[in-house]
Amino acid sequence: MKFLNFCFITLFSLGTTVCAQQNGNELTPWKYGMLDIHHINTGRGDAAFFILPDGTTLLIDAGDLSETHARTLSARNAKRVPNNSKSAPEWIVDYIGQFAPKGKILQLDYALITHYHDDHFGEMDANRKLIKEGDYALTGITEVGHHIPIKTLLDRGSHFPIDLKDTEIQKEINKNDAYGMIPTLQNYWKFISHQTKTTGLQHKIFEAGQVNQIALKTQAKDFPDFNIRNIAVNGHIWTGRSNETFSLFKKGEYSGENPLSTCLKISYGDFDYFTGGDISGIDAFGGTDITSLESNIAPIIGAVDVATLNHHGNRDSQNSFYVRSLRPRVWIQQNWSSDHPGEEVLRRITSRELYPGERDVFSTAMLQANKDVIGERLDQYKSQNGHVVLRVEKGGESYRIFILNDTSETREVVSEHGPYASE
Repeated sequence: MKFLNFCFITLFSLGTTVCAQQNGNELTPWKYGMLDIHHINTGRGDAAFFILPDGTTLLIDAGDLSETHARTLSARNAKRVPNNSKSAPEWIVDYIGQFAPKGKILQLDYALITHYHDDHFGEMDANRKLIKEGDYALTGITEVGHHIPIKTLLDRGSHFPIDLKDTEIQKEINKNDAYGMIPTLQNYWKFISHQTKTTGLQHKIFEAGQVNQIALKTQAKDFPDFNIRNIAVNGHIWTGRSNETFSLFKKGEYSGENPLSTCLKISYGDFDYFTGGDISGIDAFGGTDITSLESNIAPIIGAVDVATLNHHGNRDSQNSFYVRSLRPRVWIQQNWSSDHPGEEVLRRITSRELYPGERDVFSTAMLQANKDVIGERLDQYKSQNGHVVLRVEKGGESYRIFILNDTSETREVVSEHGPYASE
């Protein structure tokens, strides 16, 4: 995962090149054979838009924190960007409309919800617009899917480790949940039911161990070295053999949504990318939790070129064993809160003792509070704000990072980093 040496060495010292894309211009369009991954910043949670090598499209998450909570509009949280003229899901729709492959019907071939938290799939509140036909409100993924048809919608399901459709279980969760997960889920299920009947949406449960449950839709034969492996979901973890899995949790054991997140690995030739929702790996005393999701999946994932930070870089994530096992050249942080990242997380992911070599770190929304508390250590980031676009060249031999202006509706290129060689 070293730099390719066909750009100026002085620019390499900054980790930034301007070889192919002039800053201030719109990102050059996706071309057949490229893998583009857009980590979109709305200030209201995670959203990542993928254009796979044959043009198949995928959206992972559509965060939509409710602005009825005082915290959402406080200095602890990121601002909605680029402005308040649209909701966060409407900005996701607008973004997809700008960068989706040209000459094709605008649709999402796949959408994946990693787990049922507001910053990943939305949150019901009294201000959400109600769609009478279908009896569902617009928030997060339901708002995105209302405007852009989704062909296949995947999630972790609702029956393991507890049955989220059981009314007694719903009552227990509601007692201590200020963020309305159950009402939001009920709204989400109404959306699925209506879209299944009216648009042909297919709803499927993400299955650990499967390869190409998310598959190239049109020209898979042109890309035999491309695949997407489902690593984990609901605590079910791929063993690394065939489609076999093992489970960390028993029926009835529910410690919250984060450890149930979907985790997947994308491989394209020599290139590998991992993203794992809000899983974690630190115990109650700040040490590596050997029983955690991170510790269990790390040896299965192995070394990758690029990884997103688990749980937005929260202090409970990226344990030392996990960091040493994945050792990516590039870390991408999708963040929206003043506790993203934990300072100790930044120490681990930049540590030369955990693994040698250079590594570049990018985030979508670094808050002033982080800068005040963490200070100069944040200078290790190559970019702290903006949409983070990962572009893998045809065949997977190299890749680049583009930062797009998240305060502009035109989303012009702010900086370019790389190219990096896949390993």
